[in-house]
Amino acid sequence: MATLLGSESPCTGGKRRNCNSNFVTKLTASKITGHGFSRGTQLPRGLLQEKDKQAKWQGIPTLLQKLYESSHPNSDLSNAHSFLKVLSSQLSMEAMSFVTEDRKTVQESNFPNTCNFDLFGGVNLLVEILMMPTLTMQKKKPKLNDDLVKDCLSVLYNCCICTERVTKSLAARDDFVLFLFTLMTNKKTFLQTATLIEDILGVKKEMIQLDGIPNLSSLVQSFDQQQLANFCRILSVTISEPDVGNDDKHTLLAKNAQQKRNASPSRAEVNQVTLLNIPGFIERLCKLATRKVSEATGANFLQELEDWYTWLDNALVLDALMQMTFSQPSESSDESSLANSPLRHRLPQSMKMVHEIMYKVEVLYVLCVLLMGRQRNQVHKMLAEFRLIPGLNNLFDKLIWRKYTASNHVVHGQNENCDCSPEISFKIQFLRLLQSFSDHHENKYLLLNSQELNELSAISMKANIPEVEALVNTDRSLVCDGKKGLLTRLLTVMKREPPDSSFRFWQARAVESFLRGATSYADQMFLLKRGLLEHILFCIIDSGCTSRDVLQSYFDLLGELMKFNIDAFKRFNKYVNTPEKFQTFLTQINSSLVDSNMLVRCIVLSLDRFESQTEDVKVVEVLSECCLLSYMARVENRLSFLFRLINIINVQTLTQENVSCLNTSLVILMLSRRKAKLPFYLNALREKEYAEKYPGCLLNNFHNLLRFWQRHYLNKDKDSTCLENSSCIPFSYWKETVSVLLGLDRTSLCAIASYIDEPFMDLDRDLLED
Repeated sequence: MATLLGSESPCTGGKRRNCNSNFVTKLTASKITGHGFSRGTQLPRGLLQEKDKQAKWQGIPTLLQKLYESSHPNSDLSNAHSFLKVLSSQLSMEAMSFVTEDRKTVQESNFPNTCNFDLFGGVNLLVEILMMPTLTMQKKKPKLNDDLVKDCLSVLYNCCICTERVTKSLAARDDFVLFLFTLMTNKKTFLQTATLIEDILGVKKEMIQLDGIPNLSSLVQSFDQQQLANFCRILSVTISEPDVGNDDKHTLLAKNAQQKRNASPSRAEVNQVTLLNIPGFIERLCKLATRKVSEATGANFLQELEDWYTWLDNALVLDALMQMTFSQPSESSDESSLANSPLRHRLPQSMKMVHEIMYKVEVLYVLCVLLMGRQRNQVHKMLAEFRLIPGLNNLFDKLIWRKYTASNHVVHGQNENCDCSPEISFKIQFLRLLQSFSDHHENKYLLLNSQELNELSAISMKANIPEVEALVNTDRSLVCDGKKGLLTRLLTVMKREPPDSSFRFWQARAVESFLRGATSYADQMFLLKRGLLEHILFCIIDSGCTSRDVLQSYFDLLGELMKFNIDAFKRFNKYVNTPEKFQTFLTQINSSLVDSNMLVRCIVLSLDRFESQTEDVKVVEVLSECCLLSYMARVENRLSFLFRLINIINVQTLTQENVSCLNTSLVILMLSRRKAKLPFYLNALREKEYAEKYPGCLLNNFHNLLRFWQRHYLNKDKDSTCLENSSCIPFSYWKETVSVLLGLDRTSLCAIASYIDEPFMDLDRDLLED
């Protein structure tokens, strides 16, 4: 940002005559210090006009002076409005040029009119005009014309577009931010208000507290469905934990330290509770998320065009609209009847469809965030009651996945801004929602229809195992309708997706979340019967997929699908039927253990269980024939995985993504401890250190990692439950094994300390210190 002090123009950075630069410098200094003129328009008009000719201010200071003089509470505001319109035309051109150019390369120097408008007090003047009814001491409050309010808001928004300095200055005024919410009660000014609020909240240092908004509950209840969808754009900023932005701060060490400092609920969590307490809020979001395009009501086409304006800062939106307009829709599309219609008839319907998709993106995002919050069970209960999942199932073919959409973009995190087209964003938010909905929750069976639930029961009966309690307790009136449930539809499109499409990442995550938790044989067989294992192996071995994100999601899904399931290992061996295929599979696993370690854990755990079931003829047969089980049965291969798992992480680099490597190494050692082979594995680690000429390095690192493990997991109930459910090893045994490994008795053959020679002990003792 160009400096506002010194001999340069605050906008152009170019040298001007000293008198002009001194004038600007003094004016800028008075704004910063509060001494001198409070606004540039206090200067004599003649002086402003004279300087204007030299500095090329385009008459903005004089116009602002006239606007100020005509905007007193007792004045005729129609005159003020006419001056504002002239100013608006000058500023809107700069805002439009910003929208159409590459934002990363655009500098504030490209927008001299906007900079001068702010420099001479235009931004503050518009704030005063808008807040005039609340600031005046008169009994009879001045009434602002709706068009005047809309133009004030539009000019402020255009200023925010061109210079972040204006946005930040508005964000710093809590009184103005809260006041803006009161303007949302007026439907005529709603859209401009919502757009400005969204921009301001995006740069606000402290998250706004929703319970501070006057009459929030009645405000939200007064919104029509279209307004509520737009309001969700604002809510997304207020209920999401802000991204830290620095990779170092994403480490578990930093997160744990932050949790200690902030023991009380965050503002985002408080805001989530505030929303859930608004009567009918979740029900209306569910209706918005599941309504068909043909059901969208309210706005006529002209109103729709006005609403559309707010989205035009994303050029991809317009591209998507034009693509939908000129391309032939698929037969399953809601547009099929319009395929041969003239453009003038097809355009409104295409716009309506993209519009509806955009609304649903915002609504699904809010629901997704609420599903991951502390009130998860309450939200789950409401989403089930209001039939969100059956509603989305009915939309799947005609809207959500109505046609193929190319998606080669980078996989975004939950809170990251996305420059994707509306169709891509919609699909990703839909898949995120399914992932959050299914993850470790009994309501996951709502993703099936009644016939598919009966199939699960039949699988359990045939295998002579009891039905899962969650399946028995599922309310059949809340499950999916139609010939296929949502999970089955998802599997169908998943198989059609191109190898490197990032949709594969989210699809695999959504299906994996259905399998997470306590392993269910029936759930696995349901998916195995639909060819999921063969599809995953094709993607890993034969498709040429190179995306690490996609491969990681497929490794994780494969691990959940095969865990403890002898039929899955038999199918694996049938597909991987040549040494070349098996070697390709191993190469993919070994290329990144951070990505594949959950699959490694699954194989190790499954092998351990199968080795205890040697009375079962089928198990014995698969154990002897399966190349994957035979490979993991060789102790040198398990040791090789253990060495690398410990070596690729340390306490300072542990994150939510790679901490699984620590837990997988622990699984290998817990199973060896059960068989009284723990000393053998620890001694092998010691020998590896000496062979690599780094004595003590590996074991000291592992010792520090386990000390961190105790601090991290012994205070987090959810994580400990996940570890127990996913491994079928009681958490008490996890804790006990870690305690044994960290034992101080150097005579114990199961303590790490016994295998580190004295000169190399405690190399990194201070790593865990706060």
